[in-house]
Amino acid sequence: MQNGSSFSVAENGYLPSDKFDDDGRIKRTGTWKSATAHIITAVIGSGVLSLAWCFAQLGWIAGAITLSLFSVITMYNSILLTDCYRSPDPVTGSRNYTYMGAVKANLGPLQYKLCGIAQYGVLVGITIGYTTTTAISMVAIKKSNCYHKLGHNADCKESDNMYMVIFAVIQIFLSQVPNFHKLSPISIVAAVMSFTYSFIGIGLSIAKIAEDGISKTTLIGIPVGPGFSGTEKMWRTFSALGDVAFAYSFCFVLLEIQDTLKSSPPENKQMKLATATGIMASTVFYMLCGVLGYAAFGNEAPGNFLTGFGFYDPYWVVDIGNICIVIHLLGAYQVLAQPLFGFMETSSKQKWPQNKLVTNEYSLCGFDINVFRFASRTTYVIVTTIIAMLFPFFNDFVGLLGAGTFWPLSVYFPIEMYITQSKIRKYSYTWIWMQILSLACLIVSLVAAVGSTRGLITSVQSFKPFQSVS
Repeated sequence: MQNGSSFSVAENGYLPSDKFDDDGRIKRTGTWKSATAHIITAVIGSGVLSLAWCFAQLGWIAGAITLSLFSVITMYNSILLTDCYRSPDPVTGSRNYTYMGAVKANLGPLQYKLCGIAQYGVLVGITIGYTTTTAISMVAIKKSNCYHKLGHNADCKESDNMYMVIFAVIQIFLSQVPNFHKLSPISIVAAVMSFTYSFIGIGLSIAKIAEDGISKTTLIGIPVGPGFSGTEKMWRTFSALGDVAFAYSFCFVLLEIQDTLKSSPPENKQMKLATATGIMASTVFYMLCGVLGYAAFGNEAPGNFLTGFGFYDPYWVVDIGNICIVIHLLGAYQVLAQPLFGFMETSSKQKWPQNKLVTNEYSLCGFDINVFRFASRTTYVIVTTIIAMLFPFFNDFVGLLGAGTFWPLSVYFPIEMYITQSKIRKYSYTWIWMQILSLACLIVSLVAAVGSTRGLITSVQSFKPFQSVS
């Protein structure tokens, strides 16, 4: 847009600037508050449910330190990443609409391809994990009502598969929301649900502590002894690190969230506020869930601490908590899948610009329908659901995703892009300590990946497909 002009240039000519942004796209209307809702929806996901188990593996000291360090590192790197939305200047430069776009603009085509493999691989994995977690919560609701009606000794076994199918059907409809800009209402509802089930878990933990006292805990977590070797302790510790990393994984959708913000005040300024607010709020809940969950269950803390309160009393409170998890993950699935959907559709339009099935929008009952969008997104949901049925392992899968996500997407790429964009001199003090931080996080990711892979292999070897693990 020319200085002093009241028009923006778009593909079809000059358009009024009060309706379009400087890049010719429809004016963005998001604020730091809506961005915070997106962040909380993405961050406080199924990862919070395993934090009591993580404390049981790490103990009071290492558990609290690990959560705090991951929080600080994630916030620091996320704030660096907010300045990469525009290049080369963080306020007036050209927009990078996606995480991959920012990597390409700052680090070149090779790293762009590597980033794509990491980002979209992780997004696929997380949506599979969310399908599994939602089914577990649905089964927990069914079981609690069964036990309440028929008694504690009733046979209330239930398969996860039917509930995964129900989740998939709902996701097929939600997946037709065309892009991130239309997701704000879903994110707000999902964020409220995440706070609600976190509060319920915290409240139930306090009630259990008040009734039974603090369970058996130690400063170093589950002690080595008969039936629990030092090697097993090491593997579980590594897996717990992966779980914590997963709990803070959201950087790979940060720039897509930032692209929803209006341009005044500057997007990076708004996003820094949203990032700080979202991560601090998440950390408070994480610490409360981890600490109180560990105090309530001790070294016997379950992988999903909300299901550890049993299926009996107060069964309706646990049911509400699990309902909130289901609603939250319905929205969180969309927040994390939209970047992948956008990539598939943008690539297809570039490859087949003359194909009407790919490019044409049709109006149906007031909704815009695109044939390719409907077919590709529906296929994606179906495929990820089938994979979730085959491999419904919660903790080890979560840990592996966290390990695979944390270093490349939450540490390496944000640091390298910031160094390039800010022209930080090689071997300067800032450059050296950023590289040390990146190396340390790489080591953590590697050991977490090894621990989670070992746990996942063990689970696969002892599991028969299409049988419930709930």
